[in-house]
Amino acid sequence: MRRLGDELGIKAPSLYKHLPGRDSVVAQLVDETLFESGDRMHSAVSAPATDATGGPVAALLAAYRDFGRNHPNLYRLVTTGNLPRSALTPGLEDWAGEPFYRATGEPYRAQALWAFAHGTLILEIDERFLPGSDLDRTWQAGARAFARGEAA
Repeated sequence: MRRLGDELGIKAPSLYKHLPGRDSVVAQLVDETLFESGDRMHSAVSAPATDATGGPVAALLAAYRDFGRNHPNLYRLVTTGNLPRSALTPGLEDWAGEPFYRATGEPYRAQALWAFAHGTLILEIDERFLPGSDLDRTWQAGARAFARGEAA
């Protein structure tokens, strides 16, 4: 809470003047992070495909990876441990995950794509790949594998 207060330029106890407790602070952070990351992923799969984006799956994975690498602590907060679903904006979790379905056109392929993205990203953030691994190539291989049969 001290670090969050420092980020916001206020003392940690002042956070509780705005939100009733730690769980509320966490839920608010999760809610806002899901919205921001979901917005980026929706934009990625909605953008016209170019040689640079490589289609909806590659664009989605690039947006997902970029967000997680730039916000590793928020990424961990949203994707590990218990998710405070009852405290989130209704429908937000489904909306934030929808780009995976839009990119694949099939719910189980969408879940598999998210599992690939999450697993690869958390290993990358935690520097668990072998030194010298070309992670851009790893992400590209995943994008190619899931792009076969992607939704139009």
